[in-house]
Amino acid sequence: MKHLFQVELQKHHLANRSNRKSLFSLILVSLLSLASCDQQRGKGALKMNVYQTSQSGDQLKPIDIEAIEHEEEALDEIVLKLQPEQKFQKYIGFGASFTESSAWNLATIPEDSRREVLHKLFNPKEGAGFSLTRTHINSSDYSNAHYSYVDEGDETLASFSVNEDLKGFSGDENEQVNGVELINPHYDLIPMILESAGIEGAVFKIIASPWSPPSWMKTGETAKMTNGSLDRKYYGLWAKYLSLYISADKDHGINLWGITPQNEPLHAHDARWDSNGLTAEEGRVFLRDYLGPQLVKDRHLFLEDLDSGVHVLIYDHNKSAMLDYVSATYQDPEAAKYAWGTGFHWYANSELEANNWYAEDLATHQANWPEKGMIHTESSIDIDADDPIGQYWRESSDYAGKFVPFDTYAYDIITDLNQGTQGYIEWCMILSNQGQPNPYDNFNSAPVLINPQTDEVIYTPLYYLLSHFSKFIRPDALRIGLSGKQVEGIIYTAALNSDGSYVLVIFNRNEKAFQLSLELEGEICQTQISARALQTIHLQ
Repeated sequence: MKHLFQVELQKHHLANRSNRKSLFSLILVSLLSLASCDQQRGKGALKMNVYQTSQSGDQLKPIDIEAIEHEEEALDEIVLKLQPEQKFQKYIGFGASFTESSAWNLATIPEDSRREVLHKLFNPKEGAGFSLTRTHINSSDYSNAHYSYVDEGDETLASFSVNEDLKGFSGDENEQVNGVELINPHYDLIPMILESAGIEGAVFKIIASPWSPPSWMKTGETAKMTNGSLDRKYYGLWAKYLSLYISADKDHGINLWGITPQNEPLHAHDARWDSNGLTAEEGRVFLRDYLGPQLVKDRHLFLEDLDSGVHVLIYDHNKSAMLDYVSATYQDPEAAKYAWGTGFHWYANSELEANNWYAEDLATHQANWPEKGMIHTESSIDIDADDPIGQYWRESSDYAGKFVPFDTYAYDIITDLNQGTQGYIEWCMILSNQGQPNPYDNFNSAPVLINPQTDEVIYTPLYYLLSHFSKFIRPDALRIGLSGKQVEGIIYTAALNSDGSYVLVIFNRNEKAFQLSLELEGEICQTQISARALQTIHLQ
């Protein structure tokens, strides 16, 4: 049987093995009744709670300390020392994104089911406690159709309105939604955000990103709002447009925390959905001469304190090309002064491990521009609709190669955090059990999947994986030092919450369990991590 928790005992010299076993058992039972760690400081011992998600079926499973029994089988030991005196970046949060497709799926289920889904996403005690999110400006690949917020050719922007995010669904936007019963056809993207904000205990920030300007502002498109780039003569108008969006959201009760000038600016030649090219040099000029000054003028951004207004994150594309892109802006003081930091994505997933999760690039970014923040703003995988749970634990593929989704997420998140990243956002938080609606046949998985025909709700392993971070590492927590011997297939990170509690997240990708010994300020706690498992250890 599995030994999940034990306390360290002083060695005792006994005459024979039988007496040793008897005394060991007696002391163990006595100490386990304390449900705490071994104390060496004369203070009250730490309380430890352990939660595990594993390939064997655990889903953020809390470990029942009272039910634990000692196991004499020897396991390889990993000794980790938490070092709270070493403090690093402050965390903004963890979560996933609000999209029109997510709102549509919620519109297909009864209100009580919808509220339960949002409760499990945003309540920090009984759910994942998502604290950092993202949404799209104009339509995205996970919208039911292309749309913008102004009339065709309106260079005055007098027609600007975010009604497209408010008006609800007709049921005939595309073939994927045709014929599906809508329980609440008046539901939409903005109502979803507002309802989420009203969930008990919900506290989250939102970053907004445009996929494409309206087609009439662009040149070189291959389809409506697809590929091509913003016409230079509309740089000023597009900056005003984005500022108007921030104001319109505020008018509807949504205060954006951040904005990126362009989603995936380097993916605008062969995209099949809303996209817009913006080179590193164009991005520098657009921010320096147009967007930055416009946001300052409209009092959305304050140069004397970039944390007091809307946070501008540049780039918003793959880690692999991040350094080259951001250098153009950060090496120009007049452009850099408007940027709070960098947003980045993880694609291509299968190339991450071979490049050590781009840890060196993240470290270089932090070393070169220590005053600029970093947030992972998007990740996703293609859905296997026949096996939406199991696919996370077995080999999958993308356009570049093979990877195991759960392993890749765990390593990517923890590596990002250990290299200074302040938040991690998944793409769509809710999709259908087929990864829809996406009119471009690019079907993704998500933390929550809904069958719009039967109203069944599925919480994928990604929901529990993200919860290991979002539920326990709360906003304003600090990453702290964590030392220990490097073990193949083991990765970990630690944080100190503002309430004084400590969090250690550790992933074991090996096919065997390990003994864990945790030391914190003279106290030692011991536990085990199962094979193929992610654990969060909460100490308070």
